[in-house]
Amino acid sequence: MLSTIIIGFIIGVLAKFLHPGRDNLGLIMTTLLGIGGSLLAGWVGQSVGMYKMGEPAGWIASTLAAVVILMIYTRVIKK
Repeated sequence: MLSTIIIGFIIGVLAKFLHPGRDNLGLIMTTLLGIGGSLLAGWVGQSVGMYKMGEPAGWIASTLAAVVILMIYTRVIKK
């Protein structure tokens, strides 16, 4: 559980760094963003057989999924 939170935070910070613009997310929302990206990428990536659990491709996919979630989040919040 603690490792999920730490990895989620790291993925969330990477997503915020890669996403252009200003995001007013706190520590908890950044962590939830990373956890959501990791869950989404893990489910999709492993379902279609792109990679297995623990492979470096999972980090890349998780970060990209978190960026997509962040883009959707910022578009919804602005409306």
